[in-house]
Amino acid sequence: MTASGLPMTVPARGLPARVRIHEVGARDGLQNEKTVVPTEVKAEFVHRLAAAGLPVVEATSFVHPRWVPQLADAEELFARLGDLDAAMLPVLVPNDRGLDRALALGARSVAVFASATESFAKANLNRTVDEALSMFAPVVARSKEAGVRVRGYLSMCFGDPWEGPVAIEQVVRVCRALLDMGCDELSLGDTIGVATPGHVRALLTALNGADVATGRIGVHFHDTYGQALANTLAALEHGVTTVDASAGGLGGCPYAKSATGNLATEDLVWMLHGLGIDTGVDLTALTATSVWMAEALGRPSPSRTVRALSHKE
Repeated sequence: MTASGLPMTVPARGLPARVRIHEVGARDGLQNEKTVVPTEVKAEFVHRLAAAGLPVVEATSFVHPRWVPQLADAEELFARLGDLDAAMLPVLVPNDRGLDRALALGARSVAVFASATESFAKANLNRTVDEALSMFAPVVARSKEAGVRVRGYLSMCFGDPWEGPVAIEQVVRVCRALLDMGCDELSLGDTIGVATPGHVRALLTALNGADVATGRIGVHFHDTYGQALANTLAALEHGVTTVDASAGGLGGCPYAKSATGNLATEDLVWMLHGLGIDTGVDLTALTATSVWMAEALGRPSPSRTVRALSHKE
């Protein structure tokens, strides 16, 4: 909440009382930056996000440095976060080797990243959809054996830059496969930002019809066409309580050039607080963090809320 008492709280019926924001700025937000961000800056970013009250801050990805050079410092970065609860610092692991690296550092929450489409599976993992699922199965099994929570990311749930529209039943099939192999939670990715509220509702309804509980679903929207908040509201109305967002609206996808920034965490928090939905997030501290990171990156934040609040200051 801002010092001026805005946004005014006006609750709406049928919405959850609390939303868990899954902050992806330090990983998804920075992975597409062309200039390598120093490890100490990344560590400070994560610490500031945690101090602002974000309950989950995705820290990094244990992928081969050739894939995502920006995240080549995963070991060093994670070691700098030892004062934080490892359970609130999920990391991405693409395969057994990535899981080995993460577990060796004490990671307690990991994520695998699948695709709903063949084209993106090939571009991102150089595998078919089913080959990627086969690769993830032992990673998930070993994680569960170690008592580690597993999230299953699914890209291209609402559209693909090569294939166009993606059939809802195609998305449901891969979601069901990820849950069946042991993932605790799904994150439905609108990787190129083409979703609209009706599409969101239809997919969530179809997932429920396939015995996927709404409580195991998170949503991850990009704001390419300005639809991220509208799509989030549609998901909240359906009962979703986990929403991915990126501080300052940072992010994109190195394997899908049409993917622009993620939903800005500040824009999300402004809407949620206005609806009377608890997040546990200090918007003032979060905005200050995004202003600081924008200065470190040498450009203004794309978040409208960050721009509005920092201008007032």
